[in-house]
Amino acid sequence: MPTAEELLRGQGLRVTRPRVAVLDVLTQGGHLEVEEVTRQVRDRLDSVSTQAVYDVLGALSRAGLARRIEPAGSPARYEARVGDNHHIVCRSCGIIEDVDCMVGERPCLDPGAGHGFEVDEAEVTFWGLCPSCRKARSADRAA
Repeated sequence: MPTAEELLRGQGLRVTRPRVAVLDVLTQGGHLEVEEVTRQVRDRLDSVSTQAVYDVLGALSRAGLARRIEPAGSPARYEARVGDNHHIVCRSCGIIEDVDCMVGERPCLDPGAGHGFEVDEAEVTFWGLCPSCRKARSADRAA
């Protein structure tokens, strides 16, 4: 597995402490809001502004090292897993998971004529209830 420094250099980006820290946080997994990324980066660097984290996330996204997802009604989230374009979101608690069965399918949906667009990507978001929320709902109904 390449280091954060190698990934940054491989995309022609300068290696800075904030970039390395943000990339390290993202590569640990999850779909993180900016506030959570900032909190974890501050644990590593002591001092970094929220704007600096936004700037780094933008640079990483443009370079293909991070992916921004924004499910309807939810703030933007970031992840280091850039090769997928399918997610499942819990309607109750908002947890987001990747859907592996669709990885690599691009554009993964056939838009027909595509209204004249040259389609190069599609995103699919599935919605439902996660196991914990389903269990809680069943317990509420039983009570």
